Amino acid sequence: MDADPQGSVGLSLTRQSRVLPGFYDLMADPVYPIDRLIVPTRLETLSLVAAGQTSDYELGGGEMGVTLHRVREFLRSVEGKGYEVCIVDTAAGLFGATADVLSASSAVIIPQQAEPLGIRSVPKLMSVLARMRVVNPELSVLGLLLTMMQPGLAESREAAQSLKDILPSELLFQTMIPRDDLFIRASARGLPVGAMENGAGAMAVFDRVRMEVEAKLTAMAQRK
Repeated sequence: MDADPQGSVGLSLTRQSRVLPGFYDLMADPVYPIDRLIVPTRLETLSLVAAGQTSDYELGGGEMGVTLHRVREFLRSVEGKGYEVCIVDTAAGLFGATADVLSASSAVIIPQQAEPLGIRSVPKLMSVLARMRVVNPELSVLGLLLTMMQPGLAESREAAQSLKDILPSELLFQTMIPRDDLFIRASARGLPVGAMENGAGAMAVFDRVRMEVEAKLTAMAQRK
């Protein structure tokens, strides 16, 4: 589900997502039929809910208690339709739609670019997420996933090492997503990287992320 007002996830899969109803339509109208929001993709195991059209909620005009209830109801409805996992992409920051989604979620993955400035904000981010457990005691941090990694750049390597120095190993994904022009070309064509020519290597990276996510979710379920 694309809960980022920019709608980047939807646009990377289909250019029609600009006109599709989606998350923000549901926030504006809680009785919006869920079947009209779920869009199949070229992959049998993947469906999409686009960001939808703009609303007062997108601009911070909704009441948290009301919108949080709608997010939770949507996630329950999706689960009732047999979907095993609902991955929600949100905007950066911990306010508005992002705060509501986190308050209704069971786990969060934190993508972080391997750059010095971004790494410096991680301790504060982790502190805010810890406080969010007051609203949602079920929220677990699956881990921080380094992205845009450039092994040939000293600053990128140093940023990755700094992260290892400040976070326990269980809060870090072992896999790091490299910077690769193939991702840009795949997004432009609305295809997963694995479907691109010479995309096997990039797909293998995400497959390792998938295995880590599955292992972390299994461990989380066992703790409960």
